[in-house]
Amino acid sequence: MNRAFSRKKDKTWMHTPEALSKHYIPYNAKFLGSTEVEQPKGTEVVRDAVRKLKFARHIKKSEGQKIPKVELQISIYGVKILEPKTKEVQHNCQLHRISFCADDKTDKRIFTFICKDSESNKHLCYVFDSEKCAEEITLTIGQAFDLAYRKFLESGGKDVETRKQIAGLQKRIQDLETENMELKNKVQDLESQLRITQVSTSPAGSVTPKSPSTDIFDMIPFSPISHPASMPARNGTQPPPIPSRSTEIKRDLFGAEPFDPFNCGAGDFPPDIQSKLDEMQEGFKMGLTLEGTVFCLDPLDSRC
Repeated sequence: MNRAFSRKKDKTWMHTPEALSKHYIPYNAKFLGSTEVEQPKGTEVVRDAVRKLKFARHIKKSEGQKIPKVELQISIYGVKILEPKTKEVQHNCQLHRISFCADDKTDKRIFTFICKDSESNKHLCYVFDSEKCAEEITLTIGQAFDLAYRKFLESGGKDVETRKQIAGLQKRIQDLETENMELKNKVQDLESQLRITQVSTSPAGSVTPKSPSTDIFDMIPFSPISHPASMPARNGTQPPPIPSRSTEIKRDLFGAEPFDPFNCGAGDFPPDIQSKLDEMQEGFKMGLTLEGTVFCLDPLDSRC
């Protein structure tokens, strides 16, 4: 059994893999609503949510409001909740965000799942009333989750960790390049201080004629073909040359251009896609738990 999916080995899948991979499985149900829960998993968590939504639904029913009907479309791409006639998508729950799914073993009608909202990142519990096919819908969601996880691994999800390591190395190279530039700036500062010291210790009244090759600061530009004797010596030693200020593309210590996350190569993923892959990996790692439980604990709960 796949580690990302937990379910007792007492049930077989309801559909062929092709049906969920290339198409979707439709179900009709009544939507009792959704409510925020504190935990991503747990029988008591969904039981409290079912009680809360059933109570709210009874109040609305007493006011003459009917329970809205919806169509569920289940595939490896998620669980869509649509308006049956207009086919307008009301909710789109991606499978890697669904962490818990349970059905009522008493009347075979009530089923629920917990999904992490993509915008608020809150855990929401969705509750439905189906025509005695709650267990089948729960198993279908479980099968879709299992297939989606396998497809994620086959399509490159298993390389997410490798890409993370590469990104870490690229960040290290970028840090080294920054450190290298700081060292170059320090060398330039030391060179400037050395020249100022040389000027201040020159004999009074002596004026050194400017060479036509000096810059506006009376410094000799660095040239890779300059003879070492062209630089004034002090204490018998030659000061190091001033680094070249090349206008060419800067490169790191390894001769490669600095890593730019907003200018990735064709083989890299943009940050938003990489973030999505990381999110999917974490969601599939958490796994989906399927459970059969009892929601109808009193006469009031037996009527929706």
